[in-house]
Amino acid sequence: MPYPISGSCQCGGVKYTLLSAPNLIAACHCKACQKLSTSAFSLTAMVDANTIEFEGEMQEWSRSSDSGNVSSAKFCPTCGNRIYHFNPAEPEKIKLKPSNLSDTSIIQPTVHIWVSEKQDWFQIPENVTVFDRQF
Repeated sequence: MPYPISGSCQCGGVKYTLLSAPNLIAACHCKACQKLSTSAFSLTAMVDANTIEFEGEMQEWSRSSDSGNVSSAKFCPTCGNRIYHFNPAEPEKIKLKPSNLSDTSIIQPTVHIWVSEKQDWFQIPENVTVFDRQF
């Protein structure tokens, strides 16, 4: 996949350019991510903050996570589409929501986390790393 690759929220009010490949792509099966995605899991591309450029206004929402860290989310104030998550204590690490990329062919999760909370009907593919909780 040639980079850069672009992405945007549903309404186009927030746009971004991913300059290089993600460090990791994970599928999270925790109950919070099931609520976020309205599906069995949420996808996250771990990227370094200096490898992504954002354009447009975003709002922020934060909550405490099971680890005791803060999980903050940036989202479009118009359509509500989540763009990324981050821990304010580690602003150099971006947890991009990659389903809003213009080319989603890069989305190949190699790690599945919080499988202790996964939906029974979902079968995790072979040859991926699995964690019962957070990694």
